[in-house]
Amino acid sequence: MYDYHHLRHVKEQSKSKRTLWITLLLTLFFTIVEIIGGLLSNSLALLSDSAHMISDVLALGLSMIAIYLATHPPNARFTFGYLRFEIIASFLNGLALAIIAIGIFVEGIRRFIHPEPIDFKLMIVIASIGLVVNIVLTIVLSRSMKEEENLNIQSALWHFIGDLLSSIGVIISAVLIYFTNQQWLDPLISMIIGTIIFLGGMKIIKASYMILMESVPPHFNLDEIRAAIRTVEGVEDVHEMHLWAISSDHYSLTAHVFIDDKIQPFCIILAINETLQKQYGIAHSTIQMENASIHPHGEYGKQFLLHREELGHSSE
Repeated sequence: MYDYHHLRHVKEQSKSKRTLWITLLLTLFFTIVEIIGGLLSNSLALLSDSAHMISDVLALGLSMIAIYLATHPPNARFTFGYLRFEIIASFLNGLALAIIAIGIFVEGIRRFIHPEPIDFKLMIVIASIGLVVNIVLTIVLSRSMKEEENLNIQSALWHFIGDLLSSIGVIISAVLIYFTNQQWLDPLISMIIGTIIFLGGMKIIKASYMILMESVPPHFNLDEIRAAIRTVEGVEDVHEMHLWAISSDHYSLTAHVFIDDKIQPFCIILAINETLQKQYGIAHSTIQMENASIHPHGEYGKQFLLHREELGHSSE
């Protein structure tokens, strides 16, 4: 180890790893079945679903890489380890979903203009198999999410929720075409499926984008945390505070604090770290102790010193 880290910056997720392997193998198998079925039946709804399944295979592959990389410890170049790859993989997964959805839309419009015959019997058989597979995979991923937090598992779950709805849509499309002989229902259903896929992809893109931009995670309130730190004995002011996520459950916080120089600064740091850990689950924090009279802070420091003097006079 090139350096000592009190937080290991690694993620051991045996449950997520096992879940992804099972999901990847089942998805790969059914993707091949669905592509063959879609080509033989000439169903756009079925082919659009198979295109989504291909994206699932790629997404699961990226997720597997992310989970394996997350087990690697930090080094001199990657001081936070490889946890951030989980977010990069999720962003790419979401982007793939959005692009595939746009492609389905374009092909759907073409099929509206130039309808093509469909083998509805083969279409409904393949879709029914897909429905069973997607129900199983959705349950497996949902259970894994409850045990281990992972944005990749969440993105995979969204993929399969989309697949589940796609399978239902294809079955509905096949039944309606059988009773009405309206071939345009196939591209219509495929475009509805495309809309669902697009919305799911955009949700994943947004979540991963916010982490990549190092925004404050949505379940944290920065003003509340600042107020909690100020309650620590010896802390007079909190500023230059940053809170961000390295991965889906790995948070870091940095802050500068003006302190009472009559209190041991090491005790203040310890108390702040304990507050962050116990109240907010933030285990990785870096706190810089400062004295407003020594450390230059421009107008901010002058206002703080003036305010402190006014408080001192009013208490006399």
